Amino acid sequence: MVSAKTKIMVADDSFESVELLQSVLSREGYEVIIAFDGEEAICKARQEKPDLLLLDIMMPKIDGYEVCRRLKADPDTMRIPILILTARGDIPDKVKGLDLGAEDYFTKPFNIQELVARVQARLRAKQREDDLLRTERRVRNTFERYVSTRVVEKLLQNPERVELGGVKQEVTVLFADLRGFTALAEHLPPERLIEILNGYLSAGAQPILEHDGTINQYAGDEIMAIFNAPLRQEDHVLRAVKAGLAIHEQLREYNKTLEPELRLNCGVGIGTGQAVVGNVGTSQIMNYTAVGDVVNLAKRLEESAQGGQVLIGASSYEQIKDQVVVRSLPPLTVKGREEPVSVYEVLKLKA
Repeated sequence: MVSAKTKIMVADDSFESVELLQSVLSREGYEVIIAFDGEEAICKARQEKPDLLLLDIMMPKIDGYEVCRRLKADPDTMRIPILILTARGDIPDKVKGLDLGAEDYFTKPFNIQELVARVQARLRAKQREDDLLRTERRVRNTFERYVSTRVVEKLLQNPERVELGGVKQEVTVLFADLRGFTALAEHLPPERLIEILNGYLSAGAQPILEHDGTINQYAGDEIMAIFNAPLRQEDHVLRAVKAGLAIHEQLREYNKTLEPELRLNCGVGIGTGQAVVGNVGTSQIMNYTAVGDVVNLAKRLEESAQGGQVLIGASSYEQIKDQVVVRSLPPLTVKGREEPVSVYEVLKLKA
């Protein structure tokens, strides 16, 4: 038996056909909705949103072909599967119904067992389609705010493979934070302050998105981004470093539009290591993020960076040492680690 919430609508002007179908479908556990003419069928389909429609062609007021055309043209009803049931069994009639969007076509009289089997098969197909659509919506809702449109489209090419729960993997985490913003905030009207902050955040976010990073959060004047999640990236460390260097370039360009006393720079810290990535929060508010020691490392590196610097840890450096020019800095003490960590300032990319 199926759930009573599974609704099938029968649209037919024949009382005998309606009575038979209602009896058969009810025994199978479906909730049956009845319409005896085309206008009633359209009205009830829009109100009830049935999971499937069994539709006769020859009906009063509006025939089944026009019902099918209107429902398939309406975004609210276009995904309702339509199985046409009719005494008109000529090939042109079937082709017309299928061309209008009907999923299947039955000629009266029909075999009850075959009808039930096809109804069940079509409902299973709709369930798979609904599951995929929900997954796509979940992907969009999760990532459209954090990643570039290009990344979202790649995810939607195979949304069922996207891990939205907690997954442990290597990631590269980037933090970028403005220097001197707190002092600036003390002297500016709130409206002007928000305008300038949004300008800086936009300048900082653009390079991250261009290198397919995932913006995890904005916290005041700070940006946190993740690379290698949700899409796997073989060159995630290099992408993060390129984004970090480009952030400074973007900020320099943005500063040219501001008065000298409003110009700020930022520090960038980048760490690579294992983290658990996925959705964190409640059913009402979720955030795609990374949790692990690497986040603490990247944050500590950012806090140690002077304005204009990009600092990376040893794990990041080992993966891109042939691609960057760096300057070794004194080891850094990081909370939770017994030994100080090696620190490198990225000066530029090698040719």
